[in-house]
Amino acid sequence: MPLFPGSVGISDLRVYEWETDDGHHGGTPHLHTVSNEGYVVVGGSGEVHTLSSAGYARDVLSAGSVLWFSPGTVHRLINSGDLHILTVMQNSGLPEAGDAVMTFPLSVVSDPERYRAAATLPDGSEAERAAAARRRRDLAIEGYSELLSALSAGDRRPLEDFYTAAAALVQPRVEEWSRLWSETVLADVEATRSQLAALGDGDASHLGDAAVVRAVPRPEPRAFGMCGRLGIWDASQR
Repeated sequence: MPLFPGSVGISDLRVYEWETDDGHHGGTPHLHTVSNEGYVVVGGSGEVHTLSSAGYARDVLSAGSVLWFSPGTVHRLINSGDLHILTVMQNSGLPEAGDAVMTFPLSVVSDPERYRAAATLPDGSEAERAAAARRRRDLAIEGYSELLSALSAGDRRPLEDFYTAAAALVQPRVEEWSRLWSETVLADVEATRSQLAALGDGDASHLGDAAVVRAVPRPEPRAFGMCGRLGIWDASQR
């Protein structure tokens, strides 16, 4: 299957409307360990709350808003009403392979078996999967609240400890990720390098390989993502 330009991933996100214990509605706080992520807001309203080296921040989201953030940024989507986002993810394939780490309490993130049990959604009915997705969201908010409280008080140590635990959690997958990255992102970069070299030599032969790709939405129901229900496309040559 041909990749989206730049080897990025895109998905259509309808942010959860489930209420949380702190009075908000929305998704599961998490970070990415190696991938940048961008939001293009299609409709509705809400906010994204972030924890990073810059501290705690809140960014208002409405139709037309565009923002992105780098690895290590803990982000939590808040849905004020029908928040609908097109997400653009660097390193397509890596986030799906575990690049995202949810902000469960440190005791869970530090234990790979406990983390896997908390993060994995079971097979079952829509209602069963929804209940499990909501439970893991609430567990992540528990850990997020601890990070937020400490950071608001000027204490960065819990966030740094979480970073350390997140890095240890994904470390066993790095070799697999490196292979996947080389076969996709790096291969895409090398293809451009080769095309530039060819054009520099007056060689336009690669233009003869021109093709159009049409993306076809996967059938409903949408997948249960970390932040909401995901609409995903499959691409095929035409």
